[in-house]
Amino acid sequence: MNTRLMTSAIAVGTLALGLSACATDTTTTKSGVKVIKDGQLTVCTSLPYEPFEFKKGNEVVGFDMDLMKKVAEANGLKMAVTVTGFEGIQSGQALNSGTCDIAAAGMTITPERQKAIDFSDPYFDATQALLTKDKSLNSLEALAGKSLAVMSGTTGELYAKDKAPKTVELKSFEDLGLQTTALTTGQVDAVIQDNGPLLDFAKKNPDTFVTAEFQTGEQYGFAVQKGKNPELLASINKVLKDSKADGSYNATYKTWFGTEPKS
Repeated sequence: MNTRLMTSAIAVGTLALGLSACATDTTTTKSGVKVIKDGQLTVCTSLPYEPFEFKKGNEVVGFDMDLMKKVAEANGLKMAVTVTGFEGIQSGQALNSGTCDIAAAGMTITPERQKAIDFSDPYFDATQALLTKDKSLNSLEALAGKSLAVMSGTTGELYAKDKAPKTVELKSFEDLGLQTTALTTGQVDAVIQDNGPLLDFAKKNPDTFVTAEFQTGEQYGFAVQKGKNPELLASINKVLKDSKADGSYNATYKTWFGTEPKS
């Protein structure tokens, strides 16, 4: 979600071009932003990606969702969440087809994705990490001759392909939940994913450990339709800036991660 599901520039560009002609009915709010449904900010996300977005009872909650509520409130709107596949989010399809106004899915800002969607200012620093049940597996080199779960098309998968020894068996899964299940059931020896959700998983599953982090310098951003909603993009950036200035961003961060962000 993240780093999640990064397709080639050609594939993204082709899809964005093919969908750019799709007409989407919108309405303009009193604050000047365009939304697909009157009185509502529709947010696309992909699950599970705890603590950024996950289902609790019948509600989708998490760090991203709390920030999206701030954007909705700033524009006098109610937030509604649409759960969809991450591929459609990062490719721009969900936004171009009028499924939602904003994409909030723990999504890393990359040059390829910027060709298909407009990103907000960065709101979260991320990096890749290794989750295992064996503390001695504390590097990619230590996984030689073992298996590693990757999420299809993600920057974690690309990093593993580039950096892991050739004797490491990469096993591909569609989402984070399937990756962690593969680890806990003994199908793989380790998981590579963004550090945020892996640290959260290890905290709740004491028989698992984040044994390494790889400084990849990634940052998450929220996204709107390419070239079509500059007013909403500006509103997102203002909310992020104001919430960091008034301390509410740090409070939200602490709610979901247990500590305030490093300055």
